[in-house]
Amino acid sequence: MALRNHSTITEFILIGLSDNPLIEALLFVVFLGIYLLTLMGNLTMMLVIRADSHLHTPMYFFLSNLSFLDLCLSSVTVPKLMEDLLSEKQTISVEGCLTQVFFVFLTAGNEACLLSVMAYDRYAAICHPLLYGQVMSNQLCNGLVLASWGLASLNAVIIVLLAINLDFCEAQTIHHYTCELPSLFPLSCSDISINISILSFSTVLLGLGNFLPIFFSYVRIISSILRINSTTGRRKAFSTCSSHFIAVILFFSSGMLRYLMPPCGSFLDLLFSLQYSVITPMLNPLIYSLKNKEVKTAVKRILEKYLQYFRW
Repeated sequence: MALRNHSTITEFILIGLSDNPLIEALLFVVFLGIYLLTLMGNLTMMLVIRADSHLHTPMYFFLSNLSFLDLCLSSVTVPKLMEDLLSEKQTISVEGCLTQVFFVFLTAGNEACLLSVMAYDRYAAICHPLLYGQVMSNQLCNGLVLASWGLASLNAVIIVLLAINLDFCEAQTIHHYTCELPSLFPLSCSDISINISILSFSTVLLGLGNFLPIFFSYVRIISSILRINSTTGRRKAFSTCSSHFIAVILFFSSGMLRYLMPPCGSFLDLLFSLQYSVITPMLNPLIYSLKNKEVKTAVKRILEKYLQYFRW
């Protein structure tokens, strides 16, 4: 079925971010720097959490998984973008395009679920501190992460199966720098009304379906924090939540706008995609490390340990 539907074309042409060679060279350097920062930041976060026993808690278990997802999400789009910036012909095969669509939905959908899980973890820690150890057991933490992967995988499979059945006729040009489903719809000569409805439902399910629990968790969290008499206690509680709240705003605002707005090939389409798939994965480890005293302390302990080792 897939081969017959796509027999008229074998590849798509990506418009990219610019057609000026000098600007493309500059953008290549910029995105290379962003990608290297993303790799180093998220790998460092994962290694620090794994190496320091003080960080073997549910909060940092979820943060380690978030770093892995950010690493994957960035790797789905940025290497291909950098390759195209150095190429005269910016193309991608139909199969490669659909593969990219699948992994964008898999990683981004998983991250949306995980951010919701992390909000529940903060709710349990601040609103029910005495029961936190019992509530957030290792079994529950592993189950929540597996559930996130399962829901995101199911959603990605359904979306890609719908995309495979589209007929792409004469139009080959994607007005974007990567393959995203909203940018593929205008190229299809099939009836896409069902596909648009399912994509919208998927976005609402994974977007609002995860954002609303985050919102209500933070309402309860803020209410509990305001009842703390100690100024130091309030400051510490807000500090543990502020990093996650910033990550939520950065990811959900751009991701939901990208998939709920009608595709028009405008600068906003590019900006929203860059925000949730390129910029946010780079910023997350910086946000969580710079605003988190425990992570900074763990990094210092590990550095001191290795410095002592090399002195010997």
